[in-house]
Amino acid sequence: MSKLVLIIKREFIAKVRNKSFIVMTFLSPLLFVGIGVFVGYLSTMKAEQKTIVIHDETGQFVNEFKSDEEYKYLDLSQVDLKILKDSIVNESYEGLLLIPKVEDNSKLQKAIQFVSNDSPSVSFIDNIQDVIAKKITAENFQKAGLDTLKINNAKAAVSINLEKASGEEVLKGLNEIKIIIGGAFGYLIMMFIVLYGNMVMRSVIEEKTSRIIEVIISSVKPFQLMMGKIIGTSLAGILQFLIWAILGMSAMFIVSSMFGVHVGDSSGAQAQALQTAQHAAGSNIGMYIKELWNLPIATILISFIIYFIGGYFLYSSFYASIGAAVDNETDSQQFLLPIIMPLILGVYIGFFTVMNDPNGTIATVFSMIPLTSPIVMMMRIPFGVPTWQIIVSMLILFGTFLGVVWFAAKIYRVGILMYGKKPTWRELIKWLKY
Repeated sequence: MSKLVLIIKREFIAKVRNKSFIVMTFLSPLLFVGIGVFVGYLSTMKAEQKTIVIHDETGQFVNEFKSDEEYKYLDLSQVDLKILKDSIVNESYEGLLLIPKVEDNSKLQKAIQFVSNDSPSVSFIDNIQDVIAKKITAENFQKAGLDTLKINNAKAAVSINLEKASGEEVLKGLNEIKIIIGGAFGYLIMMFIVLYGNMVMRSVIEEKTSRIIEVIISSVKPFQLMMGKIIGTSLAGILQFLIWAILGMSAMFIVSSMFGVHVGDSSGAQAQALQTAQHAAGSNIGMYIKELWNLPIATILISFIIYFIGGYFLYSSFYASIGAAVDNETDSQQFLLPIIMPLILGVYIGFFTVMNDPNGTIATVFSMIPLTSPIVMMMRIPFGVPTWQIIVSMLILFGTFLGVVWFAAKIYRVGILMYGKKPTWRELIKWLKY
């Protein structure tokens, strides 16, 4: 058995047998589900009702504000304004809406004030503005002699039905679901790269500081040791992902069966089952689940594994060389920011460009750049990406890895036996020239 295989086996077994690896493999999905449930629960919690005082000198708007579970509107138009403002200062009320009496509505539009101790939310102010604007608009129509009833009846409410060229119905909000799925896979790649890359770096630092590396390096080449650590740790990450994929697919099958969606069933029975599920649930949940099954799931999963391997190999080369160059994790911080920045850039590019234009120039270019392609391309794939673009992106990614690992090995070879000196960027460049 070759030395490289022995190192890979040693690193893989060391990671897989670690208790934290076993616990997090099965606990992480539960944590993600638990966090989602907890966030959903928090979103349903009702906030304490806030009291808004209205001082309407015109007497025309106060009845337009209706109290709800979030805000209670109180008419105190007859109370002295100074007393009301003092009550706001004393926090007796949340805010004071002051509507003064002016000559005409054109001046009133800019004379209304809201007094509060804290800055109100944008949605709250928008809601107040809409209520007052509707009332003023209705009065303007009446003064102009326009029939408001005919105007309201003439208003159109357009709802566009989405349909594919093949004739299939397209659900609204499907793009948002796609960006969530692509974003989740892209974020997982970033998380895995940072997590397992740090594992590689810590492993190198531990062996270097304990001087074990001096014994190991006498039997194997530095390049073999570095590649063994990278590949062994990546295999542990792939194993963890496969377990999560099996659990996720099983959960998806269970949820699909609950709503009457059966994969591969295109008969009338499926349509009937979908209609029954939609009628029972009062929503289009069944159709959304069917659309999820129509996504390129195999392409997504296979691409995830390939991009994870390529991205992990690329970034782990950096992490391994940094671990060899420093004596402790504190000294590594100055080198980590330039490595993490492209990953963060990939996430931002993905969310702000892929959702609006998944096949646009910016999204396409950054899905080809190797430092960002694992994240951006994974966000694009659910929208449908030409196969040649995926293949070219992967080839560029692995080609870049081969070039980077050659440079990283030169730093690794020199830094692995350097002690007691904090390296600088200038030192690393010198090592590359050795």
